Amino acid sequence: MQNDNVRSVSEFNNELKLKGFNVFQIESDGNATRIYSRKDFYKICLTTGKSIIHYADRSFEQEGTVLFFGNPHIPYSWETISTSYIGYTCLFSNQFFKASDRSESLQQSPLFRIGGTPVLKITEEQRLFLNTIFQKMIDEQKTDYTYKDDLIRNYINLIIHEALKLQPSENYHQHTNAASRITNVFFELLERQFPIESTEKPLQLKTANDFAKELAVHPNYLSRAVKEVTGKPTTSHITERIVAEAKALLQHTNWNIADIAYALGFEYPTYFNNFFKKLTGTNPKSLRAQEV
Repeated sequence: MQNDNVRSVSEFNNELKLKGFNVFQIESDGNATRIYSRKDFYKICLTTGKSIIHYADRSFEQEGTVLFFGNPHIPYSWETISTSYIGYTCLFSNQFFKASDRSESLQQSPLFRIGGTPVLKITEEQRLFLNTIFQKMIDEQKTDYTYKDDLIRNYINLIIHEALKLQPSENYHQHTNAASRITNVFFELLERQFPIESTEKPLQLKTANDFAKELAVHPNYLSRAVKEVTGKPTTSHITERIVAEAKALLQHTNWNIADIAYALGFEYPTYFNNFFKKLTGTNPKSLRAQEV
């Protein structure tokens, strides 16, 4: 029996990675919620029960039915308090949703933004309607219909639009240590950009302003919070992490220096050379030569 459980988890992972989408009933596939990787997939969850959802620097205490939207770029955790907890979960990758050419609007939606509201209170009438949509997705993913991915994307969009009509939950409180929470989120976002595995996906968040914009906070607030917790400003942490990645790429890849510069977000190799020498006392070419 234990082997069957392990196999079902493995099959779930493989199917999710292959298709970029999976939907299931929580009560019938509880293990799947624990193995979900928020780094790769968006999440829409319709649940009935009592729980506390920690999302970025806020915590939502909920009882009854809620609709939750999880962004793969935003750290969150879920504490289930009820002994009975039922509902549905839908996971989908950016690549899966991108086929509808709506991925940019999805990331900017108030449902998925870090400064938005990811938890919505659901009435019994709304729960019954959304249950039907989730069940249609479950049924559809089992078929061989040629255009089932398009149909499932339409169901996801329907849930999103229904949610946008609803009033956001106000049953939340700022974390008691807001500086610590926002600092943890900052480091989470910083680390998720590494390691850099391809020159085709250069570094996106390179400055304190970039991170502040992503976190929907003022740059000064982010800098004060990070410095209060760590003793160093945001820019120092970003710079140190980029330098560490630059060293790793110089030592462990055969990429030319121009490609490394581009991958790290520098427009020109000269900018990268000057940055690297200022921080390390040597230039990229010399460091690489030392490793040969």
